[in-house]
Amino acid sequence: MSDAADPATGTDEHGFATRAIHAGQDPDPRTGAVNVPIFASSTFAQDGVGQMREGYEYARTANPTRTALEACLASLEGGRHGRAFASGMAATDTALRSMLRPGDHLVIPDDAYGGTFRLIDKVFSQWGVDHTPVSVNDVDAVRAAIEPRTKVVWVETPTNPLLNIADIEALAQVAHDAGTRLVVDNTFASPYLQQPLALGADVVLHSTTKYLGGHSDVVGGALVTDDPALDEAFAFLQNGAGAVPGPFDAYLTMRGAKTLALRMEQHSTNAEAIVDALQGHPAISHVLYPGLTEHPGHQVAARQMRRFGGMISVRLAGGRDAALAFCDRTEIFTLAESLGGIESLIEHPAAMTHASTAGSALEVPDDLVRLSVGIETTADLVADVEQALS
Repeated sequence: MSDAADPATGTDEHGFATRAIHAGQDPDPRTGAVNVPIFASSTFAQDGVGQMREGYEYARTANPTRTALEACLASLEGGRHGRAFASGMAATDTALRSMLRPGDHLVIPDDAYGGTFRLIDKVFSQWGVDHTPVSVNDVDAVRAAIEPRTKVVWVETPTNPLLNIADIEALAQVAHDAGTRLVVDNTFASPYLQQPLALGADVVLHSTTKYLGGHSDVVGGALVTDDPALDEAFAFLQNGAGAVPGPFDAYLTMRGAKTLALRMEQHSTNAEAIVDALQGHPAISHVLYPGLTEHPGHQVAARQMRRFGGMISVRLAGGRDAALAFCDRTEIFTLAESLGGIESLIEHPAAMTHASTAGSALEVPDDLVRLSVGIETTADLVADVEQALS
């Protein structure tokens, strides 16, 4: 599982790890502090009516700590414009409301994240927006799902929780040929492993709660684009609707991003070791991981990802009861929702993160278990999974 590509590192002259530490984060000019200060102020003094200092007037509109985070996020995705939000779902909502109007249509993955599906199916449907679920690893199926009123093709890659792979470059061409936009939720891969804008995507979305923050101690979201008109629309709703991160949240996300490159390498190394242990295990009927050569999206993932990441899904040979027992028996893996933190987590998607998909075309198998592999000692994690399955 070592034949992954080294994706483009963006437009800046420095490498990824350097930008993660320095982009948007110059030492404070007054004190020399090497970390961006937490500007815990809701409002900013003006030198006269309309005479703002560096454009700051009110913290919902802009805050210097958030500005630094947004510059860093844009740099890490190789984009020109970055916007930070209070959660991944706030970023999702902003992106959709900026690009869709009543009567519009969008294409979504047929195994999308449950929260994304819930927002589209239960909220945007009230606004007269409808959607078509489709296998994002099937370019022809995506093309066939696009209608004249389709405004957005929304994909995750890898998908959550079945770890399917979308060919970003091919889907960008399909979307653009049809006059629509491609949005890529890059949360599972992180900007270290995959750079959708360089492959033709119009917008990249993150739940920065996950790998970018990386420590399970902050909730946030982000949108990155090269399109100034889209960024202006995102900025309008960011301010107008107000779902912005506070300065401490922005600081924590920046703190986490500084070690993203190191963490993603260890997440990937640990995941590969666990996949090796699970392959052929009698308790496991299927291992879903794009690093496996037999994975249907392996070749695409190898082309567009640096490595294959820290997320694994498995299906238990004993069905739902076996899946629940597996979740219950781990000792180092913590039973919890979310993902992408330094600690290893295990969950049962059908009953937890994807419960909202029950009874829909996106319903996930009840024998499925999702592992977010942390950065603990590799042998300890392998031993924990093996004892939980014994």
